[in-house]
Amino acid sequence: MCLAPVTPARAQTYTILHHFQGGPTDGENPEAGLVMDSQGNLYGTTVNGPGCSPTPCKSSSGMVYEISPTGTETVLHRFQGNPDGAFPYAGLLLSSSGVSYGTTNTGGTSNMGVVFELSASGEKVLHSFTGPPHDGAFPYAGLVQDSAGNLYGTTSAGGASNNGTVFKITPSGTESMLYSFKGGTDGAVPYGGLVGNSAGNLYGATSAGGVATGNCFPSGCGVVFMVTAAGKETVLYRFTGSPDGASPYAALIADTAGNLYGTTYNGGTGACTNGCGVIFELTKAGAESVLYSFQGSPSDGAFPYASVVRDSSTGDFYGTTAYGGTSDNGAVFELDAAGVETVVYNFTGGTDGGVPRAPLILDSNGVLYGTTYSGGSAGVRCGGSPSDTCGIMFRLKP
Repeated sequence: MCLAPVTPARAQTYTILHHFQGGPTDGENPEAGLVMDSQGNLYGTTVNGPGCSPTPCKSSSGMVYEISPTGTETVLHRFQGNPDGAFPYAGLLLSSSGVSYGTTNTGGTSNMGVVFELSASGEKVLHSFTGPPHDGAFPYAGLVQDSAGNLYGTTSAGGASNNGTVFKITPSGTESMLYSFKGGTDGAVPYGGLVGNSAGNLYGATSAGGVATGNCFPSGCGVVFMVTAAGKETVLYRFTGSPDGASPYAALIADTAGNLYGTTYNGGTGACTNGCGVIFELTKAGAESVLYSFQGSPSDGAFPYASVVRDSSTGDFYGTTAYGGTSDNGAVFELDAAGVETVVYNFTGGTDGGVPRAPLILDSNGVLYGTTYSGGSAGVRCGGSPSDTCGIMFRLKP
């Protein structure tokens, strides 16, 4: 375990690509990460918006959007609730054919979320979750796809014990639960998505379950798990709070050697209540180490809600914290191979955005792209007040 030194924010180029406005034509509050196509177009979702006027909008249930390299936004789909889904917290999976796949947290025929496909011909619901005991409910995470075209993801609830599931959807649209969390030492409430390997194994984290210690919540601090293609779960690590971390909300990333990397929202050695969160590594052998323990405002970030992205050429990690930084509105950070953390950008919560909950993406030129949940220019519908703000999309060259 280690607590790495912090260096001050350094010079960078920060550009706002889009201010979300809410109202009848635009979305509000992006929480999901972005995907980029080969032409440089960016795609994502907003949890809320567009508003309910003019028709045919039925509800402010979120949207899928595209932003061109010149900054022009196109709304690709407005969610209506039933049957097409509502409130997409997760980002999109973009296939080579241009078809996108994603999830919504609620909506659908049972109001427990859907898995959808979006193509040039419109949106198609692949599965509408029905909840416990035979199905999952309320997915927060996105999807991964194997070489055969099967889709995999997690739900935060549902299953036999209503503690969440890992599910599979075949190309023909048949859904099955690969694993149903029991809520004890095996984990509970997976908010993050999955990462797979060539053997067909799936890796992820649960925000609760595991072991309950003095540093943890009564339901446990979460686990890192593996689920095989046959549905067998193995717990690779159980978090204990301090100093190793607690409550991992995000998906993991993996290197070519099979080591896993991720973040926890709480835990670590920081002075925040229940800890400020950590960046961790879990080796293929199951040994966990803390790469960095966040210390909080004002010189550091706090509470990393999203996963990290790694620069393959340098080994450096980049990510966001939802809070901390000089204005306690979150930060973009870099963690180098030596374990030194640098705050690359401090959000003010004003026109530049605030409270980033989404992971970053990194292009081949070393440029980062991301979103913030709030901040930006005033929107007339966000929160019902003209002074409220709907979030932004940004580009950052460290």
